[in-house]
This record gives sequence, C-alpha cells and structure tokens, in this order.
Amino acid sequence: MTAGTLNSTTERLAQAERLMAEQAYEPAHALCMEALAADPQAAGAWFLLGVLAADHDNPGKAAELFGRAAALDLDDPRAPAHLARCLIAMNRRDEALAQAQIAEARKPADALIFDILGVVFRQVGLPSRAIGHFEAALAREPVRASIACHLAFARQDVGDADGAEAAFAQALALDPGLHQAWSSRVLLRRQTAEQNFLPDLETQFAAARGSAAPRLHLGHALAKTHEDLGNFEIALDWLIRAKAAMGRQVGYDPRADADLFAAARATCPTATAGARGATSEGPIFVLGLPCGGAAAVEQILSQHREVASVDNLTSFGLVLQRMTGSSGALLMDEAALEAAGEIDLRRAGQAYLQMAGARLAGSGRSVDRAPLNIVWAGLIHRAMPQARIICVRRHPMDACMETYRRLLPTDLACYDYAYDLTHTAAYCAGFERLMAHWRQVLPVDRFTEVALEDLVADPEGETRRLLEFCGLDVDPVFLAQDEATAPAAAVMATHAGSIGRWRSYGPGLAPLREALESAGVRL
Repeated sequence: MTAGTLNSTTERLAQAERLMAEQAYEPAHALCMEALAADPQAAGAWFLLGVLAADHDNPGKAAELFGRAAALDLDDPRAPAHLARCLIAMNRRDEALAQAQIAEARKPADALIFDILGVVFRQVGLPSRAIGHFEAALAREPVRASIACHLAFARQDVGDADGAEAAFAQALALDPGLHQAWSSRVLLRRQTAEQNFLPDLETQFAAARGSAAPRLHLGHALAKTHEDLGNFEIALDWLIRAKAAMGRQVGYDPRADADLFAAARATCPTATAGARGATSEGPIFVLGLPCGGAAAVEQILSQHREVASVDNLTSFGLVLQRMTGSSGALLMDEAALEAAGEIDLRRAGQAYLQMAGARLAGSGRSVDRAPLNIVWAGLIHRAMPQARIICVRRHPMDACMETYRRLLPTDLACYDYAYDLTHTAAYCAGFERLMAHWRQVLPVDRFTEVALEDLVADPEGETRRLLEFCGLDVDPVFLAQDEATAPAAAVMATHAGSIGRWRSYGPGLAPLREALESAGVRL
C-alpha cells in the first residue's frame, strides 16, 4: 500500500468520524466502505462501522465489527472497549469482562473509553474496579455530568455514601435535570426536615411535565423524602403521580402475566418424586415477589461459609435463552416457556452448574436470587433435581406496597405491572396461585416456603430450618442472637421496621386491598 493510499484512507476515516459525530450516517458509511475497498485491513473503518451499528441498536452486528477492528489493531483500546459494551447488552458478561480487560491493558487515554470501561466493570459486578475508570474519565472531562453521575453510582455500590454524595452534587450542579441522579441521591441517607431537596425536586418535577422517566424518578425521590419525614399519605400521592405517565406509556395488560403464569405451571404440571442421591450438594434458588424478602434470605445464606452468591451474575434463564435460540433478553411469554420445556433440561442444568461454578471461588454451594425464578421453578427442578428452591412470602399488602414504592428497572417488561396499585394486586394474586401450584407438584425436600414475618420474629429458628433444608451445616455462631456476629439476626433487624408498614399509608391503599380481596388473596 502506497503512502498516497494511506493518506487517502486516513482522510476518509477522519471525515467519516466527523460525519458520525453529526449523525450523518449514510455518507459516513460510504466513506468507510471506500476505505475498506482501498485497504480491507483498515481497522479504523471496521471500528466506525461498529459504532454505526451500535448507534442503530444492533449490538450483535456491532460486536462482530468491533471484534474485527480489535483483532486488526492490537494497540487501540477503543474497539475492545466498545465490544465489551455490546457484549453486556447481549448478556454475555464473562466475554464482556475479558474484552474490558484487553482494553484496559491497551492503556486508554480519553474520557469516553474510561467511561465505557467503568460502565462495563460495574455491570459485571466489579464497582470498585469501575471507580478508577470513572475518576480518570472525570479528570479528563470535569464538565461532563453523566460521568460524575456514573462515578456516584459506583461509589454508592461499594457503600461510599459520602463519595457518592459528592459526585451526585457535582453531576447535578452541572445538569440539574439528571433525574436518575436525584432519585439515587435521596436514597443515600435519611432525609430530614432540616436537610432535604424538596424545593429542587418539586421544581424539577413541574419542569418535567409529561415526560414519563423524569417524573418517575423525581416523584419517587419526593415520595421517599416524605416517607422519611413521616408523611406517608403524601408519599403515596407522589408515588401515584410519579408512576402515572410511565403506566400509560407501557400499557400493561394483566392478561399477559396471567398467561405467563399458566405457561409456567404447564412446565411441570404434575407432582414429581424427590431427587435421589444428592443430599447436600446443588444450587439454592431463592424466589419471591420483588421486595418480598427474597433478598434477605439470599443475604443470610450467602454468608454461610459453604455458600457463595451468584445473584445478578448467573441466570438460569440465560442458559435457557441460549439453548432455545431465543432472541429476546428474557423468556417472558408462553411460547418461550413451551420451547424451554422441550430442550434437554438435564443438559441445561449442567450448563448452569458450570456457569455458577466459575463464580464460586472455592465455595461449595451457590445461592441464586433472580426475579424470574418464580416462573422457572418447575424447569429448574426438572433440570437440576438436586437443587433447593425457597419461596419467601410476606403479607400481601406489604408485598404489594413494598414493590410499588420501589423504583424498579424500567427497561424490563417483567415489572410493568408495578406502575398501578390494582395491576400490582393482580400480579400478586397470580404469584399466589403459581406458588400454590409449586407447593403441590414439587417435592417437599426440594421446595419450601418461609414467611418474612416469621424470620423477623424468630431468625434463629427459621434460619436453622432453612439450613437443614439446604443440607448445610448448622453453625451455632451463625445462629447466635448477637446482631454483631449472627447474619440472620443482623439482616432481620434491618427488616423489622418494614413489617406492617402498609398500614401507614392510610385510606389511599383501599383500591389495593379491594383488588386483592376480589382476586381471592387471603389478607
């Protein structure tokens, strides 16, 4: 290749990059293709085509193009960093981590790549590693509010409340309209009459007008502030106002989840015999409604010396998705569940165990808490008959209200019911019927239930029962009543105040109660 050709290719790519920044995609694409015609090994052209694909929400194609660019230029950190971000979007977290490490080793220098790497490391569950990248990005572009916000989230993940507060303050000083920063900032600590952000939040909420996402975040921040101040009825009013626009936007139909639960029951329609042989080995799955107490049980069990948590890192649904060839991020419809029931489920179980085993780091057992375990319980048992499944229950009014008052991920359709109290009641009723089915068809030595209220009242007794059910050693120190040393006592102490909290919200919860009673839920 001549020097003249090199200059021509370089000039084409420089111009294409400028056009990409202006979202002039067609002429940018044409220039990249011209560059590749002159030099098929032009890594920069493949990289820009990857950016174009990513900008058009095609992470699969973008990953392919970034992969070619990364292989052609072994020095540039941009392609592996962008590839890592695409792999995250495709739920391929282990591969994303590997590519992020490659990009990290190539010594990035610009803020964008540092920011991308921070996002990837945080997404794969390494927030402490993400912090340094966000700090490096912010040092290079101190006026970029989004980077300061990312840094705040990472510091919040590791429990650095003061550091997160400082970063949120910096982000909001640069851009007061960052609604996600407001909702997270208010969660950092209890708001008081002397120190709160009510005037700013009310101003931003009014400015958001009909914008669904901003009003959702800001309204939740206002509701949480009023809860902290003891104004529960005002808090409920803010929650209703916060969720209204998003509820209209998603257009939730309760029949969709009713069909989903029916399809779930069909994956294991009749009673099964208990698994033989495996008495102490196997994964532990904890399921329940969002904010229904499953996180507390997962937290207790994961502190046992023989157990490690794979929560948010390993997914039985991801295994099913890959084996069925589903293109969706979640198996959330009747057809997908039917397809999952037709695959070799024992092989699916082996794939899950292999995936979880890579996370255990020497621990013998894993505990997995994923929201959709409620749907997959029958498939989990068929795939891994040795697995233990624990359903965590709580009073339906508390369960519904705890779900309703939380800011759940807006990008997951499985939470679309949570924008309306009556829809939340319908989902809770469907959950109750599904759990009654699992209670009938799953072996008693593989499926059990525990009430959050019972755990709070008797953490030692209920934890002992759960450990015995899971085939784990019952360590007296683990069960001690001292909150400083006993995981169960410490975790339950933090939940004691939430028992019966629904009563504080007053008559505004009458529609929720009526909907639950109409659906046959016992209160």
